[in-house]
Amino acid sequence: MMRRGVFAPFLWIGLAGLAAGCFSTAREIGKAPTESRDLQLSYTFTLTIPSETGTAEIWIPLPRTDENQKLKHFKVTSPLSYSVQTDPDYGNSLLRFETNGSHSESVEIRLDVNVSRSAQSKQGKNASARENVSPEMLRRFLQPDRLVPTNGRIAEEARRVVKPGMPPLEKARAIYDYVVETMNYDKSGTGWGKGDALWACDVKRGNCTDFHSLFIGMARASGIPARFVMGFPVPENKKEGEITGYHCWAEFYVDGEGWIPVDASEAWKHPKKKDFFFGNLDANRVAFTIGRDIRLDPELEPFNYLIYPQVRIGGRQFSEIRPAVRFADGLN
Repeated sequence: MMRRGVFAPFLWIGLAGLAAGCFSTAREIGKAPTESRDLQLSYTFTLTIPSETGTAEIWIPLPRTDENQKLKHFKVTSPLSYSVQTDPDYGNSLLRFETNGSHSESVEIRLDVNVSRSAQSKQGKNASARENVSPEMLRRFLQPDRLVPTNGRIAEEARRVVKPGMPPLEKARAIYDYVVETMNYDKSGTGWGKGDALWACDVKRGNCTDFHSLFIGMARASGIPARFVMGFPVPENKKEGEITGYHCWAEFYVDGEGWIPVDASEAWKHPKKKDFFFGNLDANRVAFTIGRDIRLDPELEPFNYLIYPQVRIGGRQFSEIRPAVRFADGLN
């Protein structure tokens, strides 16, 4: 279904609330945080489309709806028509815009979203355990991604960390502890931010993508389905302001428990919350997409991961475009 918006010049994102909690041992998952945040979520970017380049296609991810987050409403303001698309592998929802070259000047797109986000915890059999997860999907989350191998050095590290006879939850905790204790959150130089598990394994530094790519690769190498979750962080102690970058985390699957979240990079930043971030997430985030090597079009190279707008103009695929992002409390 094609829809058309109205041109508007800026962007902002809104979110509210916070969550806390922890659990006691490596084999337990603690009390569920009860707090939640109601969110307005928006962002805007401007794209200049030269008239001689022909058709331009733009993809923008939408926030996810699951047991911990509900997309209540979204509004697009743009001179371009759009449709809602779902990627064939992971079910991520995206907006797809297309122009035939009639817009040769700067085009601005604004997305406003209302989202409710709950703090996340996994205790025994819960809502996630009842989620209908197909065997095919679990097998997919045991397979390698282009930058997340499950053999070679990654498998060797996993065998060194995971002891024989460990149940899945203990395996995952051992891998999580290894990642938090051996990695450094360091965005200096180059190489970081790609989610290259081998690079992270070798240099032992990076940002959230690198932390969680290493965790996912080692978990899959140990027989544990694991997946990548990409979104935006929200400042805990502010009611409004700018969001300067993305944030990602990981989830692993255990029969009877469902998908269990981990945030190893936040655990590194906040050592006192290390136990908490194994099995729990605060509500100070918005999830947009899951998975790596996301396919949107057979003619396009798969996207490593997806959070920012992606553009193809005249058949040429461009690097991601960074929108301006702000947040404020509440729903509208």
